[in-house]
Amino acid sequence: MTFDQWTRQVLDRVESALDHYLPAADVQPAPLHDAMRYAVLGGGKRVRPLLCHAAGELTNAAPEALDAAACALEMIHVYSLVHDDMPCMDDDDMRRGKPTVHVKYDEPTALLVGDALQSQAFVTLTSDVPGLGAGLGDSAQRQASLVRELALASGSIGMAGGQAIDLASVGHALTRAELETMHRLKTGALLRAAVRMGALAGETPSAQTLAALDKYAAAVGLAFQVVDDILDVTADSATLGKTAGKDAKDGKPTYVSIIGLDASRVLAQQLRADAHAALEPFGARAQRLAELADLVVNRVS
Repeated sequence: MTFDQWTRQVLDRVESALDHYLPAADVQPAPLHDAMRYAVLGGGKRVRPLLCHAAGELTNAAPEALDAAACALEMIHVYSLVHDDMPCMDDDDMRRGKPTVHVKYDEPTALLVGDALQSQAFVTLTSDVPGLGAGLGDSAQRQASLVRELALASGSIGMAGGQAIDLASVGHALTRAELETMHRLKTGALLRAAVRMGALAGETPSAQTLAALDKYAAAVGLAFQVVDDILDVTADSATLGKTAGKDAKDGKPTYVSIIGLDASRVLAQQLRADAHAALEPFGARAQRLAELADLVVNRVS
């Protein structure tokens, strides 16, 4: 199977699973459920679900378990985007090539969509599927590990904490080290969780396996943000599916503003090489993870 074929297969699985795990649009409160589905379905790069599935191949995780973990990750990610786009945060009117939730609906609905998606992620992660379940033994322990990974990655020492630093940094100069800390929390924490959750959804990985995957995830997570910063100044809004040039307009520190465009491009390629190096102990078994590192760095949107 080629990488494109594998990617399409995983994306189709995840889209179907998201449709299953999200409340139906005609279930009350129907307006809220309709808005949740609008935010989640039919768009996005799904990088976190792809990373989750790729890492799960290393530990022979059940596809259904990976689907649940991938959906939970995507729900948390989308909730963060919905809240991030609101007027009290970044105040953006376009996401994934369509109006943001607070523009399409209203601000109270957008707030509730984010809240509800966060809860739905943990409902999904505690579903009774092959490899995960409510019973005793390895399955329940595996499920608890996944819940902890996702909770830590999305809280104050993860994504939410990174967003707090981001908001506080507007109009202020950050050092490169401070910028890296912010992005390792805001973007990197959930990407790291995607890799770890994929591995933890299967046979218990060794400490060495998790350490290597952490190195890989750290490189990919930072590369993702560096490329985002590059695209914000080199791509147009139609290509990005969101407002281009907004970071500079809002006075946000970025890798481009701190080290320059050319140095940012060099850094992205170095991080790609670091990601590949971290996967060397796995050999050909980590092919999909290596290809995803390439995808993250070489993407144009």
